[in-house]
Amino acid sequence: MAAPITFKPLPVNHKKELQKRLDAAPTEHGEALLVLWDLLQTAHDQGILDLLDGMVSAKDTIALTAAKYAKTPEGINSIRNLLTAAKILGSVQPELLENVAKVIESATAEHKQETKPPSLFALGRRAMGEDSRRGLSFMTLVLGALGRSLK
Repeated sequence: MAAPITFKPLPVNHKKELQKRLDAAPTEHGEALLVLWDLLQTAHDQGILDLLDGMVSAKDTIALTAAKYAKTPEGINSIRNLLTAAKILGSVQPELLENVAKVIESATAEHKQETKPPSLFALGRRAMGEDSRRGLSFMTLVLGALGRSLK
């Protein structure tokens, strides 16, 4: 009959493995460590580390104060409004918001170039353009929906 082969795994020294990884870290992650040190120094210079230290030290006070205000009707409404605003903002396509930002920049630049307010005739002519009518149509739809929601 055959004799079983005994298998004895080599013992692993976890401390030695950890030390080996720590010794290799500066060469493997040197650039990242330098960036981390710079970030840490900037956080210290700006007082962010002191702020975080204070927040950690006062965690119980901060939590109690936040809970006290969250129980008030205003706190509950604020949380609901924040969630609703996040839902609305999440439903808007990023491209649309980017286009709106560009349009506002363009309109601001055009407005700054105007030396005096346009006449009513010039405003009417501007409002008769196809793009202006499209924008006015959208805004009247928004105003109508807003009015319905106020009933």
